[in-house]
Amino acid sequence: MKETNPSILGRRAFGGLAAGVGLALALSACGGGSDPLGSAPATGGSGSGSALVIGSADFPESQIIAEIYAGALNAAGVTASTKPNIGSREVYFKAVQDGSVDVIPDYSGNLLLHVNKEATEVSAEDIYKALPAKLPEGLAVLEASKAEDKDAMVVTKATAEKYQLKSIEDLAKVCSELVVGAPATFAERAYGLPGLKKNYSCEPKKLEPFSDGGGPITVKALLEDKVQVADIYTTTPAIADNDLVVLDDPKNNFIAQQVLPLYNKAKMTDKAKEALNSVSKILTTEDLINLNRAVSGTQKQNPKDAAAAWLKDKGLVK
Repeated sequence: MKETNPSILGRRAFGGLAAGVGLALALSACGGGSDPLGSAPATGGSGSGSALVIGSADFPESQIIAEIYAGALNAAGVTASTKPNIGSREVYFKAVQDGSVDVIPDYSGNLLLHVNKEATEVSAEDIYKALPAKLPEGLAVLEASKAEDKDAMVVTKATAEKYQLKSIEDLAKVCSELVVGAPATFAERAYGLPGLKKNYSCEPKKLEPFSDGGGPITVKALLEDKVQVADIYTTTPAIADNDLVVLDDPKNNFIAQQVLPLYNKAKMTDKAKEALNSVSKILTTEDLINLNRAVSGTQKQNPKDAAAAWLKDKGLVK
């Protein structure tokens, strides 16, 4: 799961991918300067000592969720501002640890792998149960949402029909004939080529590396049959917009990735927890797809406006 992208749909995945693989891609908006924590302006709060700073990774989906968190907190009477585009998980995790930011949206599976590289949990329930004991002192997570954004093996409808593909198990039968489009790190990630080989005996003809994290460049290559399979995040609007087929993953090569708040305990209050949990109780994967489309599609909404519209629609703000 993932890395920085340049255009339409970035992702949750950045469990430690380099912070500069190409800031600005598919759901991955721009990334920030050489000192993102020092240069990124905070927006939306009064900045008192008890105010909470909500950070985000360097892709649009994370920015949208951060704005949702901040909006829900402010509506609940907890002053909150945002500090977007901090960088990859390696960067923003340290920011939460040192208190540069107080809260950041994260993805459960990759967060667990970040703090425990030997983790074997794959289900949403097991991952969530394992997280608290593995997080360093001073850090914790709140309730996980139903919203999930994870890597997936995606093919065109034509390719699915040609090879009768419904799952990665089906893909394995013809894997050696097909080219996979994915970030270069897919060659080494546990869920990438090593995972496909281990779990499904699937060894592609070739890996075609793209730096947009499953964004428009990757999608275009898939639609033009330059690659026959692509690693695309499940909240990418391009999947539905282009009638693409997400292959089932019965052996859980791609582990659960629920959206949830990672926070520093120092300034977190019960009131703030309640506000953030209220978001997690209603945020869905379909919401993320629609929000991503609003920000990265033709509407070109900014994350703050998209978040405000969602909060109002869900009744979290008046």
